[in-house]
Amino acid sequence: MVENRPFLNFLAHIVLILGVTIVIFPVYIAFIASSHGPNDFLSGLVPLAPGPHLIENYSTMLSSGMTSSGAPPIGPMLLNSFIMAVGVAVGKIAISILSAFAIVYFRFPFRTLAFWMIFITLMLPVEVRIVPTYKVVADLGMLNNYGGLIIPLIASATATFLFRQFFLTVPDELMEAARVDGAGPMKFFRDILLPLSVTNIAALFIILFVLGWNQYLWPLIVTTDQSLYTVVMGIQRMAAVADAEPRWNLVMAAVILAALPPVLVIVAMQRLFVKGLVETEK
Repeated sequence: MVENRPFLNFLAHIVLILGVTIVIFPVYIAFIASSHGPNDFLSGLVPLAPGPHLIENYSTMLSSGMTSSGAPPIGPMLLNSFIMAVGVAVGKIAISILSAFAIVYFRFPFRTLAFWMIFITLMLPVEVRIVPTYKVVADLGMLNNYGGLIIPLIASATATFLFRQFFLTVPDELMEAARVDGAGPMKFFRDILLPLSVTNIAALFIILFVLGWNQYLWPLIVTTDQSLYTVVMGIQRMAAVADAEPRWNLVMAAVILAALPPVLVIVAMQRLFVKGLVETEK
């Protein structure tokens, strides 16, 4: 029974509106700042009304960038970030779903031990293993290329755990029926498990895409070629100029441009994302 309480509904809406305002206000400030000239920030106060330099600032970032700060045009950096984010997301999902499939549906020695060894790696973030990982990448000649940006980040214990838990909920009757029909393990995986996992894959893809898009430390270490800079690296270089005031109007324009691709991915896959997070039964 759902009770109709107007006051509680009103209070809930107020809390939601307040929360949205708190989240959106910094984005609004960044957008407003990206529409002003560089001299509008010398006082230390950010205007709250749009300025007349919106098109000029965005055109500058897309065409020439801030070469004085060591940051190339933002277009190639957006492309590099997109390639890295997609590569990390697809790689993590591909490896994790196959690992979970092997752990759940194949009987081999130390199967449980293998899963827990994968799970324990959750305690080892990139920062902890960054020196040996860099050594391996350097020895393999993968510095300053997409392989060095993507491959060391594609293992994911979290995604493996989530796929394993989902596969454990799939009825054994489906596997038995596939076996009776003469389907092998990979056909069962391709024709039954993959279609059932679409919503989970979509939800994980969005989370992992944003994770790959926001990477800063690892690209900073393995990349010295400007043609491979990611957009997060570029923004840091724009803001950390030496012996000069940062051109905050251009920095904020870069921030807004950098925020658009993840937002578009989330909007495009919103329905699958929500369904993948809340759906528990297939």
